[in-house]
Amino acid sequence: MSRSAYNPRLVWSTVILAFALWFVTFYLGWLNFWIKIAFSAATLAALSVCAHALKDNRLLFDRTAFLQGIATAVVLYLVFWAGQAVSSHLFPFATHQVGAIYGKGAGFSSLTIFFILLLVTGPCEEIFWRGFLQRNLMGRYGEIPGWLLATAIYTGVHIWSFNFMLIGAAAVAGAFWGFLYLKLKRLDTLIICHSLWSAFIFAVVPLG
Repeated sequence: MSRSAYNPRLVWSTVILAFALWFVTFYLGWLNFWIKIAFSAATLAALSVCAHALKDNRLLFDRTAFLQGIATAVVLYLVFWAGQAVSSHLFPFATHQVGAIYGKGAGFSSLTIFFILLLVTGPCEEIFWRGFLQRNLMGRYGEIPGWLLATAIYTGVHIWSFNFMLIGAAAVAGAFWGFLYLKLKRLDTLIICHSLWSAFIFAVVPLG
């Protein structure tokens, strides 16, 4: 993305909106968590589409995208598996906080959560966080600074959970997906990776 295409008012207004939506999603107790996170992600994705974010991204969903997406989802799952094993020994509160993350799914079946993450939350988050926000920030500030800034913002919106483990998980996952986007320049790969990883780690083979 060229510097002339960067619209600071649009970019930073969506960042403020993301902080507000994640506040409602994580901090306020009304409505089911999965409904709120799906609505929040879909809202940001819709704004990104209206801002023509998709036209600047590669969305072929070809064999390469699926192979890359599946492989990187497995790698990220293994990273989290190792991280959970280590953190449970280092931090006495880790097990409780991980359990609190999974406890947010109360009231919905695992199958429902699986399809929400696979078909709504995963794709929509990548459309906004990488396809729109990181792409704009890399175009404006350069690839590495843009990736780091986008990762910091993605981590920051999770502060409303007041859950150290969740915030740390957001930092790791956000940095991982952002780096993949920086290197591959393929939003389709990121959508597949994020959607599969989140669906499986929350609904099929959870950690802890």
